[in-house]
Amino acid sequence: MKKFINDPTVVVDEALEGYVAAYPDSVEVLSDARVLVRKKDPSFAKVGVITGGGSGHKPAFLGYVGEGLCDAAAIGEIFAAPPAVWIYKGIKKINMGKGVICLYGNFSGDIMNFRMAKTLAEMEGIEVDEVIAKDDIASSPKDTMENRRAVAGEVIMWKVGGAAAAEGMNIKQIKDVASRAVFNTRSFGVGSFPCIIPATGKPSFKLEDDEIEIGIGHHGEPGIKKEKLKSADEITGVLLDAILEDLPFKNNDTVSVLINGLGATPFQELYIVNRKVTEILQKYKINKLITYVGEYFTSLEMAGFSITLTKVDDEIARLILAKADSPMFKQFDLNK
Repeated sequence: MKKFINDPTVVVDEALEGYVAAYPDSVEVLSDARVLVRKKDPSFAKVGVITGGGSGHKPAFLGYVGEGLCDAAAIGEIFAAPPAVWIYKGIKKINMGKGVICLYGNFSGDIMNFRMAKTLAEMEGIEVDEVIAKDDIASSPKDTMENRRAVAGEVIMWKVGGAAAAEGMNIKQIKDVASRAVFNTRSFGVGSFPCIIPATGKPSFKLEDDEIEIGIGHHGEPGIKKEKLKSADEITGVLLDAILEDLPFKNNDTVSVLINGLGATPFQELYIVNRKVTEILQKYKINKLITYVGEYFTSLEMAGFSITLTKVDDEIARLILAKADSPMFKQFDLNK
């Protein structure tokens, strides 16, 4: 294992310290909990937005704390849920009297700890609600969508929910639109090389040199099948055809597209994937609202990529195109 670290037991804290040192005008960490919060207060009292989860996915989760996105992120150990008490302290910190909405992924530890934190906050009179992303079509059949894990679709949930809060929507309105965005989001990924967790020094899974795993999870969870390495166009076709069938997406639908690298895939390869995605969408007469290509939700140094499509209506489209400004995700207001 070759990593540029010091002590593997403190990589999360040292990375977080370095992140805050890089962007001291934008974010800070609570003194008594590993929770990153916006340093600049919003211009008006609004619903607070908090997310959180395990480390190792940068820029998620801390990279999405900023204007038009999340107000706080609770940071767990590598691939592990943050403690409930940290989430609770984050909720208290960002509550502006309008309540707080929790936007996080469908993993058992996150669900348990966010709901414990929600209960603690509600005991103090804070209104708290939640939306849970569940976009990975490889992790459960369509008739049991509630069991699907979250992958890069969380980014779209944060974008929509954060923009809705920035517009001044109340907590019910934010929940409604973010839930609709989650329901309309589908992701599918492929892995070609594992990541190595610093504390163990061991690969998260094994593949032969000529193998890929279709449907790999962001923590190295098994996919649905192993195959021999194919061309970028062939792999993209397999993933996108499954996504299109799952909703299903239809002619004249409008979608946002997210081509996400898992940590060690060159941007050159991601753009080759996007080339094929564009070609297939044009074939089916599906319109693109916006395309994101890059590393938005990684898995340490895992090699591979995922494709995320979100079917948009007018409201979701407006919120996706709205301004966002965090150290690692910046977008002008594209509605203008």
